[in-house]
Amino acid sequence: MLNIYLSVYPGKTENSKDSLLIKFLMNDDRPGIEKFVNSFSPYFSMEEIDKLIEKGGTVQRKVYGNGDFDEACLNIVKKGKSFNPDYFRNFLAGAIGGLETNGAKNAVVSPVEYSLIKDVFISEQDYLNSIAEGILYAGYKFRKYKTDEKPDKDLNVFIDYRFADLAGIIDDRKRLISAIKFTRNLQNEPGNTIYPDSLADMIKQEFAGTEVKVTVYDEKKIAEEKMGGLLAVGKGSANPPRFIIMEYKPKGDKPVDVALVGKGITFDSGGISIKLAADMWLMKADMSGAAVTAGIILAAAKNKLKVNITGVIAAAENMPSGNALKPGDIVTTSSGKTIEVDNTDAEGRIVLADALHYASNLNPGCIIDFATLTGAVVVALGEFTAGILSNNDDLAAKLIKSSKVTHERIWQLPLWDDFNKQIESEVADVKNLGGKWGGAITAAKFLEKWVDEKNAWAHLDIAGPSMPNKFTNYSSTYMTGFGVRLVYDFICREFS
Repeated sequence: MLNIYLSVYPGKTENSKDSLLIKFLMNDDRPGIEKFVNSFSPYFSMEEIDKLIEKGGTVQRKVYGNGDFDEACLNIVKKGKSFNPDYFRNFLAGAIGGLETNGAKNAVVSPVEYSLIKDVFISEQDYLNSIAEGILYAGYKFRKYKTDEKPDKDLNVFIDYRFADLAGIIDDRKRLISAIKFTRNLQNEPGNTIYPDSLADMIKQEFAGTEVKVTVYDEKKIAEEKMGGLLAVGKGSANPPRFIIMEYKPKGDKPVDVALVGKGITFDSGGISIKLAADMWLMKADMSGAAVTAGIILAAAKNKLKVNITGVIAAAENMPSGNALKPGDIVTTSSGKTIEVDNTDAEGRIVLADALHYASNLNPGCIIDFATLTGAVVVALGEFTAGILSNNDDLAAKLIKSSKVTHERIWQLPLWDDFNKQIESEVADVKNLGGKWGGAITAAKFLEKWVDEKNAWAHLDIAGPSMPNKFTNYSSTYMTGFGVRLVYDFICREFS
């Protein structure tokens, strides 16, 4: 595993013998390309580079005794359909990650000038954020339980670019990626180590010494608060539920600006409506909404954002047992509303009912919830896109803007009242499953019933992009932490 130490390039590395240059040039910048080739002659030739200019690509060579470097990598960038705000983040996550088995002890990243790609990024800072994030993403692996793990490798990485506050950007991204690492570690922990009580303990330990106050309700306090949805889902497990509250209030007793709500199903067997065995192991990450909620607040606290945030997590383990929730049961939530249980594998929305009611009572500026809620959203949007459903077009538009900046992609689905018909119950206020069609939407319509109409609210169904996928170098192996960068960007733009 790599321990990456990222900083601004001081002009020379301490040990050029073990240094690698990663140089980016646009394919239409022939003078720049020729200058690079000439500076590393005879190791590179224009003849081989000419073959790459038309389509873009990478070539790497040993350049022994050539100035500050003994190895150089030229990446020729071509604008086209595949060129987007994630290009540099994704490339560097792979390229720097590959240095784990390379002899290099130092790597210098030399990006293209912003003026050449400014039509793709909203700002130069966003461009440099993507570069720093890609480098730092390269250091993540979850190998805690591997007994034959090799010692970590230290790697100094420098960014060679003139920007007034490049050092500040790097420091901000270090703290952000540190929070994402915590998020991903929670997601990647197995179900035998992460259960509601241990999740609460890990969050408390992580926030110790910060400005964040963490309060945990045990099953007795949950019962006192009449959180019947959370109790009902958790009662089938030997591990009782927990309700976790995280309060970050640098502005003092002023109102809560943002309330975050996370689904914390630490393992989802489906309960009595048990899932198929294939890929059930992924359900250790059914608490991804909880992990993302904690990660965003951690990032805000580490970077001392001036915004009051309260995050709440409804944590339970959904297991089949003689005491488990059953199809046909009727559950009374903390709001007084009742739920007919049609399927115990639609449990996330039941625990979120209590959490959203709690968040609504805070009267926040807005509510954002995160949940690996439905397989239907993955069918609709694929593995790398989250669904967003909102009762407020302005809030949705701002989150979509941050999605485009961070390349944590979301797509808005309708929240039409017509879908309420599918979750009508003859015996309770609402049914927890809406049938075969539009499952991501009927799930959101269910959640909407626990949000006060005066609250601006957005629901992010992150079932697809939370899980490992092969679409980027930084999401291909482990749970991804999707949503932290997205909402951190939204908070920074709204409250900085």
